[in-house]
Amino acid sequence: MKESLMEIVRCPMDKQELELEVIQRTDDEVLEGRLVCSECGEEYPIEEGIPNLLPPDMREDAPA
Repeated sequence: MKESLMEIVRCPMDKQELELEVIQRTDDEVLEGRLVCSECGEEYPIEEGIPNLLPPDMREDAPA
């Protein structure tokens, strides 16, 4: 994920800004990390450079 996307990406739950927490990056891209909503605290993973912005109950790892 390009860090420049932080200017337009918002929390899908409440449309608030997201904070970026980087675990691994290359020169111009975040490969692993997470996006955290500044309002509701929901976390969205970034895996292999792709942010998963699905609501928590729609993710594959959601409890059944």
